[in-house]
Amino acid sequence: MIAAFLLGWGPVAAVAMGGVTYVTSSGITAKVMGDLGWLGNRETPAVLSILVFEDLAMAAYLPILTALLAGASLLAGATTLGIAAATIAVILFIALKHGRLVERFVASPSDEVLLLKVLGLVVLVAGLAQQLQVSAAVGAFLVGIALSGPLAHTARELLAPLRDLFAAVFFVFFGLHTDPADLPPVLGVAALLAVAGIVTKLASGWIAARRAGVSTTGRMRAGAALVPRGEFNIVIAGLAVSAGINPKLGPLAAAFVLILAVAGPLLARTAEPAARTLRTARARRTTRFQEVPGPGGNQAGSHHERDDEGNGLGGEDRPLDDLPDGGARRR
Repeated sequence: MIAAFLLGWGPVAAVAMGGVTYVTSSGITAKVMGDLGWLGNRETPAVLSILVFEDLAMAAYLPILTALLAGASLLAGATTLGIAAATIAVILFIALKHGRLVERFVASPSDEVLLLKVLGLVVLVAGLAQQLQVSAAVGAFLVGIALSGPLAHTARELLAPLRDLFAAVFFVFFGLHTDPADLPPVLGVAALLAVAGIVTKLASGWIAARRAGVSTTGRMRAGAALVPRGEFNIVIAGLAVSAGINPKLGPLAAAFVLILAVAGPLLARTAEPAARTLRTARARRTTRFQEVPGPGGNQAGSHHERDDEGNGLGGEDRPLDDLPDGGARRR
């Protein structure tokens, strides 16, 4: 948003740019975590929690953006937001309180019938959500909440090939609508936004994983997993461009997404080596501190000292609850 103001694009373009740069691509993140075998790690719940929060934030953001793009009044915008909030509340109530009824309706001994039921329910709820000024993606997301247990596991396996296919088709379609000649003038701004996006997402993942008691390696993985941007960002930019807000917003969003869609998976692959380097540097600093003589000839540090994660200095980087006595300090 600050970048849009600095470019003199106006408040509506700033709101649109804020959405473009904010939300993580859950599709790319899920694919990266699955390919790297991170789904069973301790930081995964923290990453998923952030993704869920971002999706729900988009449910409130998109009606506001739509109202602004349409030039609606404050009352009309508040009404749209109220309808969206009520719709989300109703769908969440059905998903959380009557999820078993949904599962009974969807369940089937045939994989083909189960696939058709899940797809039909997703399209139905997404369409209803879209008509009620709520994002179709949020409606589909809420259907996923309603499905749990073995049914969710089976449905996920059946839908995984379709997910990969649709993701590939989306990016091919996006590439066909991107004119390479429009990218060079906005590459500098896009690169600056990408750096800011990488830093903020790394910090978000680091803080969330740290609050969950995850070690340094897990914190680095969590931050790197949140870096990619993708389909939602392009959709937001497309809404703004189609409303005639600013023609440069489309190429800028395209360049921004392309940079982070490529940089995200690359950063994820370097997360663990970077964490090892960080631990090594920390251990060396601690060793030098211990070797400095203190008052009375004593060492400034003790071999019983531990770092801020409860790990032995210079030792293996492990979560708190993996340590003896829950990571308590030795006396």
